[in-house]
Amino acid sequence: MPAFWEHKTLDQMTTDEWESLCDGCGRCCLHKLEDIDTGHHFYTDVACRLLDSTSCRCSQYNIRESVVSDCLVLRPDSEKEFAWLPTTCAYRRVYEKKPLHWWHPLVSGDPDTVHAAGISVRDNVIHESEVNKSDLEDHIIHWIDF
Repeated sequence: MPAFWEHKTLDQMTTDEWESLCDGCGRCCLHKLEDIDTGHHFYTDVACRLLDSTSCRCSQYNIRESVVSDCLVLRPDSEKEFAWLPTTCAYRRVYEKKPLHWWHPLVSGDPDTVHAAGISVRDNVIHESEVNKSDLEDHIIHWIDF
């Protein structure tokens, strides 16, 4: 039988299935910029204050929306938000009907493969408290693939 992400759409998934799609990379917790003229998205190395940069997980996941007003909260009907996600993101990949990568914990069976493969933001970010928001352009990175 095929894995659930291979035959279900995002809106058909149970809550547990949906949550298990997160690979724990932490990339969605980085501040992003958009060029209003081109619509191109840019990631920065500046992480949300709630990101635990070691585990690459939100430290207050269940209440993140109330703590961070502009938190990018994904839901099955968040199609416009998927454009902000890197091409490696399982939510985006399932939405685009693409397979998950070998390092995804659902495929590898190991939650550490995302880190071992160099996909996560572990040890590559600074927290927003260390940066003035007006300086975000100075923190654009190119190691995340859109």
